[in-house]
Amino acid sequence: MSSQVTSVPLLNLVAQYQPIREAVLAAITRVCDSQRFIMGPEVEALERELALTLEVKEAVGVSSGTDALLAAMMALNVGPGDEVVTSTYSFFATAGCVVRLGATPVLVDIDPVTYNIDPTAAAAAITPRTKAIIPVHLYGCSADMTPILQAAAASGIAVIEDAAQAIGTRYHGRPVGGLGTIGCFSFFPSKNLGAFGDGGVITTNDAALAHRLRLVRNHGAEPKYFHKFVGANFRLDALQAAVLRVKLPHLASWTEARRRNAGRYREMLGPLAAAGKVVLPFEPEGIYHIYNQFVIRVAERDRVRAALEARRVGTEIYYPVPFHLQACFAALGHSKGDFPAAEDAADHTLALPIFGELTEAEQRYVVDSIAQAI
Repeated sequence: MSSQVTSVPLLNLVAQYQPIREAVLAAITRVCDSQRFIMGPEVEALERELALTLEVKEAVGVSSGTDALLAAMMALNVGPGDEVVTSTYSFFATAGCVVRLGATPVLVDIDPVTYNIDPTAAAAAITPRTKAIIPVHLYGCSADMTPILQAAAASGIAVIEDAAQAIGTRYHGRPVGGLGTIGCFSFFPSKNLGAFGDGGVITTNDAALAHRLRLVRNHGAEPKYFHKFVGANFRLDALQAAVLRVKLPHLASWTEARRRNAGRYREMLGPLAAAGKVVLPFEPEGIYHIYNQFVIRVAERDRVRAALEARRVGTEIYYPVPFHLQACFAALGHSKGDFPAAEDAADHTLALPIFGELTEAEQRYVVDSIAQAI
């Protein structure tokens, strides 16, 4: 069967789009006919639908996942002199937004099995200057939230969940994004729920905080042209909201398709894993993993990746350089060896195609290619 496959992309958005094409075009046409492109009823409807899906009281649409993090910290008055504890191993925005506000990211290492923030290290990093903790639900797997929430509560600090890769992920039955003070999600096109461009949403169960977030995303204005404080332009476009409203009802089935593919990878890669040649993703008990990425660990990762590229198998490295080794964060004073678990992950992990429309034959081709490379 796999002999009929000659290439597998990392992501195939066209395959997802085709079945919903007419509904998406109708939604776009609806917005174009209304000529209401900034905020308005499409955004408000999406916010209500997302709040129901994510089981939170409030959802605030914003312009990107990065802006969700930035707005969340602005709403909590994070600024110069403050510290924010977070993982050294994530997408750049997690730490970048802290620095943009003049605060200091306090980096900690990861759990080497889940790649999420080490809760013990996070708790130990809290100081009197700490304003918040940002756990990242990396790759669609929830961070271990109970000890993080306990440490934050004991210190009276906020918990901002970076759930950019984790819409639909559950932690012991509860959706992430509603566990801490604020949740931040991304609708970048590659996400399980992706827009036709950038977009994001912020979630909270605090009505007063949600009101402040709505002001933050619109220059701090209330009413129009009267500014309570300095906010920014973090508004979600109506066109993106309309597209996301078409996609949202499909999210559960798309996620289940990814989980099915993850299970198939586990079976196909089982012999290599048993032989110690490949380490498969870990799914902790009580966690509903949505597999925004399916990340394996292999020796000689770069050589294996090059071999897969030669066979036209799409892969990606998330992430090759931890924050503490990034040139722009040199002032934090870290050096190689400070966070060994993150450095090891950066050197040995590789993301495989996991999109919901991936076929069994395509997966077999990916696995055969890995076996040949190893």
